[in-house]
Amino acid sequence: MEKINIKNRNLSLIEKLIDVWEKSVRETHLFLSNKEIDEIKNFVPMALKLVPHLIIESDANGVPIAFMGIDDRKLEMLFIDPRERGKGLGRKLLEHGITNYGVKEVVVNEQNPQAKGFYEHMEFKVYERSEIDEQGKPYPILFMKL
Repeated sequence: MEKINIKNRNLSLIEKLIDVWEKSVRETHLFLSNKEIDEIKNFVPMALKLVPHLIIESDANGVPIAFMGIDDRKLEMLFIDPRERGKGLGRKLLEHGITNYGVKEVVVNEQNPQAKGFYEHMEFKVYERSEIDEQGKPYPILFMKL
């Protein structure tokens, strides 16, 4: 696991993380159309560049297979290459975030029951629901706290 300083988030790394993001989203966000995923993808590079704490897990060859972003005790993003799911990477990253960055909150799409179930398993509880997501789109989101 490696924390990537903002200054070290080069184009090559960002492209590799976008690849992980896209594979993960296509596997888990089945409520999104291809067009919607492509539209959201346009915002991912800036999010990756600006999130204060970016932690990456790589395979034996140094290729990123999972990552999370944290801002002020809130888990902003957690994505895992679908081929690596079910191996404990999500738990490992989230526990690292809780222990080292004080993660206490996460927002999850209600239409992504796998993510909701994962966070509930990690003892997060829903405390609020919104009919629209943080970009104003009609995708209900759940606000969860540890």
